[in-house]
Amino acid sequence: MLRGLVAVLGEEAVTAIVNTGDDTILHGLYVSPDIDTVTYTLGGVGNPETGWGLSGETWAVMGALAGFEAATGGASSRAGGGAGLTWFNLGDQDLATHLYRTGRMATGASLSQVTAEVAARFGVRSRILPMSDERVETRVTVDLGEAATPFGGPGVVEVGFQEYFVGLRHGAPVTAVRFAGAEQALPAPGVVEALKEAEILVICPSNPVVSIGPVLSVPAIAEAVANRREDVVAVSPIVAGKALKGPADRMLAELGFEASVVGVAEMWSPFASVLVVDVADSHLAAEVEARGLRCAVAPSVMSGPVQAANLARAVLAAGAAAAGF
Repeated sequence: MLRGLVAVLGEEAVTAIVNTGDDTILHGLYVSPDIDTVTYTLGGVGNPETGWGLSGETWAVMGALAGFEAATGGASSRAGGGAGLTWFNLGDQDLATHLYRTGRMATGASLSQVTAEVAARFGVRSRILPMSDERVETRVTVDLGEAATPFGGPGVVEVGFQEYFVGLRHGAPVTAVRFAGAEQALPAPGVVEALKEAEILVICPSNPVVSIGPVLSVPAIAEAVANRREDVVAVSPIVAGKALKGPADRMLAELGFEASVVGVAEMWSPFASVLVVDVADSHLAAEVEARGLRCAVAPSVMSGPVQAANLARAVLAAGAAAAGF
């Protein structure tokens, strides 16, 4: 979606406010997966096959760590501290980003300052803002049933987002999600100003619960978006009842929402005045509008840059119509 918007509007016209609830500490390094994915993607260096990390990546460090794991029979990880942790892959080039970020933050730089520096390093001219410089952590309660895993169990346990998404391969049923620290968190510098000054706000087609949810869990951000509701266009990540990527459909159902564009409409009705849905869901337009949003129908499966740009044009047109310009 960001690539499409940049293609239509130009890089400098786009500001991305990015989820940091996924952020985690691995090997003593501060890792910010969503910020890095956005940065690498807009910088043209992202890995198109995985959707994360850098293209042309090598894995020498992970290979060496796996050697330690094998030599100790996993004792290095079980001893705590994640010394031999290899369930979360960090490529060699990617590690440089995390080393730089961690070092800069250790000297007092904020996450937003470092994010701007990393974006400049990769030639990104769009503005990338973390939702907050303060720690907000997505915590997921899962039911592991009879399974015992490195992350807990058997039974119901609470884990960090990356443990759920990567470690457990988002396969365990979710019973609750919370955003630790969100109530006290302040938006990063520039976030509220960007929300107030933008001509159109776009809620991108990502997981409503754990990708967009953390951003809106910061009270001042939720208030700023709700205050601009007439200028907000959301794009459904659910097409014909399925998520195109990730567990959004299952997670919605597990948390009591309908896994459809109607369920998405219920979630976004306090924040958006328009929901863009795929043509496959055009028959649900009346149900979407019964939730208080105008429904705009457009091909929303972004299988390439042309499709992404076309969707961006449709989103912008829907936003312009809603805002009256």
